[in-house]
Amino acid sequence: MMPQAQYEPPEIDAPPEELAPSWTIMRWIGLAALAAAIAAAAAGILMRQRQTDEVVRWTAAQAVPVVAVVTPQRDGKASMVILPGDIQAWFDAPIYARVSGYLKNWYFDYGARIKTRQLLADIDAPDLDAQLAAAQARLNSTDAVVKVRQAELDFAKTTYQRWLQSPKGVVSEQETLSKKGDFDSATARLNAAIADVAAAKGEVDRLQAFEVFKRITAPFDGVVTERNTDIGALINAGSGVAGGGGPVLFRVADVHRVRVFVQVPQRMSAGIHEGLTADLYLPQYPDKTFEAQVATTSQAINMSSRTLLVELHADNPDGVLQPGAYTEVHFKLPGHPEALILPASTLIFGHHGLQAAIVGPDDRIELKNLTVGRNFGSRIEVLTGLSASDRVVNTPPASIQNGDVVRLAADSTSIGKSDDGADSDKNTGSRATAAEPAETRPGEKAKQNDGGKAPKTSDSVPAR
Repeated sequence: MMPQAQYEPPEIDAPPEELAPSWTIMRWIGLAALAAAIAAAAAGILMRQRQTDEVVRWTAAQAVPVVAVVTPQRDGKASMVILPGDIQAWFDAPIYARVSGYLKNWYFDYGARIKTRQLLADIDAPDLDAQLAAAQARLNSTDAVVKVRQAELDFAKTTYQRWLQSPKGVVSEQETLSKKGDFDSATARLNAAIADVAAAKGEVDRLQAFEVFKRITAPFDGVVTERNTDIGALINAGSGVAGGGGPVLFRVADVHRVRVFVQVPQRMSAGIHEGLTADLYLPQYPDKTFEAQVATTSQAINMSSRTLLVELHADNPDGVLQPGAYTEVHFKLPGHPEALILPASTLIFGHHGLQAAIVGPDDRIELKNLTVGRNFGSRIEVLTGLSASDRVVNTPPASIQNGDVVRLAADSTSIGKSDDGADSDKNTGSRATAAEPAETRPGEKAKQNDGGKAPKTSDSVPAR
């Protein structure tokens, strides 16, 4: 088999002048595409650089802390100060025994209302009775001796007068002097016997006085608040304070009025004066209020507690106020006309003392030292260091320093007033939330500049 010959197309000789235009067009198209690519790349680089600059500016703006501020307010109104107090009876007397013996009987128990000199109990004191009988016998004996001495004196006196009036020569002068000595001796013996009678009578009177103490009576009108004995109990005379070791048999309290004692801190003591009224609140009577009046103060500050002891008096006609009870004493103290009120959350406690952060006209922080007055819990009274126009940072950061630049939160307000006239603190809760900056965030501006399509760089903030 003969191999077939391959087909070869005939060569066509194209003239050069016909091929040149197509190559030129292709070259210009390539140059145009290259220029378009370079322009697109340059536009992308410029867009990315502009977005990066915006992110840097936004980050720098966010680095400035945002703070909420409050404006101090003047408050000349009376403020309520609540302090704990103790109620005590108008008179309170522990009843001790003055004689030893056994309790024979008692007549009033806890809570009994008694009158002055009313019998509370009887004490059987056989020892005292025996001592009184012996003393009475000694008194009778000395009385008899006095009568004997009186008779002796009368005889000596008669004899001496008879010898003294005898004519001279009948009796000797020596016998007359002897009779005078007998008279003087009888007079001395009579005087001694009379003194013994007085001593014996004094002993009888003393023991009779103790006999009265076998009857225990009430010292004043009141209520029996304690009874610490019973029939047949051994009674020791005297009190524990006096060294006798005897127990308190009864305790009697006069509760027609009560005394209320309050320890007022030194800082608040300037507003306490005689005649100031206060309200008493007792936990067992939550719906009742009792009025009391300051009667006196100790006029001295207790060095251990730095408090002033204040005594108030309150009427108690129904006996509702009980001795020993705890009460809340509500003082209504006059306000300081020049003092300013701030939330307690604005205070800074540091090694420089008590301070507040003030925002100046250039939005820079200035730390000012404060002198505070009364502490009302959520509010504080500032006496010096602030003016009414200052903008005080509420809940300042711990790192805040003099000269720091800050931005103000949109919800910064001043201290308001409630309807009842009492101060109500605003912005004293948690730290203020940073407000959105006035300028548009970088991502939002990128969307506007790119037809609504945000570049990827706007979704993240570069690290500082």
